Amino acid sequence: MVKKNACVFISGYGSNLRSLINSSRNQNFPINIRLVVSNKINAKGILYAKKNSIPYLFINTKKRNFESILLKEIKKYKISLICLAGYMKVISKKFLNDYGKKIINIHPSLLPKFKGLNTFERILKNDEKKTGCTVHYVNEKLDNGKNIVQKSFFISKNDNIKILKEKTQRLEYKAFSEAIIKIYRYN
Repeated sequence: MVKKNACVFISGYGSNLRSLINSSRNQNFPINIRLVVSNKINAKGILYAKKNSIPYLFINTKKRNFESILLKEIKKYKISLICLAGYMKVISKKFLNDYGKKIINIHPSLLPKFKGLNTFERILKNDEKKTGCTVHYVNEKLDNGKNIVQKSFFISKNDNIKILKEKTQRLEYKAFSEAIIKIYRYN
């Protein structure tokens, strides 16, 4: 199997990046991570890129031409899939069109419920019985693209924001890899 080149965008700790790197070590996994991009210079996830000798790039999203710089780098690495893993910036319609390939995102809720930020707080406030995570295609609307994989669990009465986050992240590590396998199984 010829693996596709992928890029992972992060903003923080990078635990989903770490999980994807581990999955990519399997010879049957359809991608190799060739580039890690962060919009935060102090993102801890960059350590996983360094530790695994994966090139990484800090992109200053306040610069006017950051998207064209980013597209140039992505082209250089022949990236055919971008994975947003805790990347806390909205991808512009122009970038989506200019890139023209698959971009996927992982979100900590059962979309279409609880799009956007402060997900766990809103789930608890709404007295939800069940939650989970969704891997979906990225389009021009926030957390609105077609779902690829969803995983769920029932919320316990003692669950708080921290516990919900931990339970959700455990599901995310499985869901992200499953979604990538699913994408390339049918293409």
